Amino acid sequence: QVQLVESGGGLVPAGGSLRLSCAVSGRTFSSLTMGWFRQGPGKEREFVAAINWSGGSTRYTDSVKGRFTISRDNAKNTVYLQMNSLEPEDTAVYYCAARPKSLLVVTTSGYDYWGQGTQVTVSS
Repeated sequence: QVQLVESGGGLVPAGGSLRLSCAVSGRTFSSLTMGWFRQGPGKEREFVAAINWSGGSTRYTDSVKGRFTISRDNAKNTVYLQMNSLEPEDTAVYYCAARPKSLLVVTTSGYDYWGQGTQVTVSS
């Protein structure tokens, strides 16, 4: 069984930075495509970023391009989301997700495994 555990959330002022981490166990990490999603108050869960098994291919939602960077360390079984220039609109619970297929997808239904989420709050 695959387990995903997020960490690194918190409260940060607008313009600040955070780095989220997601530690994965239970399956060969390098076989997984990884994604980050978020769910703001009263909103549906939405795609943020995804990365393929090698880290050589990434995909972002338009609202975070140039501010967020997804990366992975296969030796540490961990995927990261570096978030810079944070805005109040980025406030959400951030979820790590995994899929055992190579295609980068943006839908929640495309991912088989999920973490419990970590809260990110950006104050104005």
